[in-house]
This record gives sequence, structure tokens and C-alpha cells, in this order.
Amino acid sequence: MKVVCPNCLSLNNVPKKDSYKKANCGNCKHSLLETKPMELTQNNFDDVIINSDLPVIVDFWAPWCGPCQMMAPNFEKAAKNFPLKALFAKVNTENEQNLGARFGIRSIPTIIVFKEGKEVQRVSGALDEANLSKLAQQFI
Repeated sequence: MKVVCPNCLSLNNVPKKDSYKKANCGNCKHSLLETKPMELTQNNFDDVIINSDLPVIVDFWAPWCGPCQMMAPNFEKAAKNFPLKALFAKVNTENEQNLGARFGIRSIPTIIVFKEGKEVQRVSGALDEANLSKLAQQFI
């Protein structure tokens, strides 16, 4: 399966397994098992969404949004359950207003799940860790 390195954005071919002990980027040697949500910008958004065989769960948020701040730790905790199963990413709509407009983000936080480069699910409002995990699990 194709996996985008969250560190250098290189495309890696990784065998699909139930679990992994080790998986490193062929270019920068960074661990592909890193689960910290990656920041998406206008410059890297399409490359990550289109090139990833993993479902990409994107949190559209802003720094001034209270519910976004409350959900952020839950988003990071949920991401830890899906190394090389799903890619969790964040878009700061304050800095990336074009991406917010492109996807019609009207309220934040909004979570959009992308699979095979296409939007397959959208949820508005803050979710807890269990519901974020359940959302991701649907698309694995």
C-alpha cells in the first residue's frame, strides 16, 4: 500500500499487515508508525490525500475555537490506535482559508474522512476519543 511520510512527504510502498514492529520512510528514515496528526497546508494537502492508500481523517479547526481545543487531545489519542491503518491530519482554517472554502467548512471543528482521494464522510462538532476511533474504524 502507498503511504505518505508525515515527515518528508515521500511516497512509500509498505506491505499491508495486521500490525507492524517497524516501518521507516525509504527517503528520510523517519518512522511511518508515528501517529501524531500531521499538519496539512495548501502546499501538501492534495499530495497527501491523493497519494495515501490509508483513509485520511482530517480535522478542520482554528486556534480560537474552544470546542476545537477541547477535541485536540482526543484526536491525538485516537490517532495512536491506528498506526499505518489511518492517517490523522489537521488543517488550521485560520491559516488555510482556501482549504476551508474549498471544502465548504461552515462550522468547526469539522472532521472529513478521505479515502482513495475522495471525501467519504463528514462530521461537524467535537467528538470524543471513542467516537473518533469508531469513525476511523469504519474506513479501514
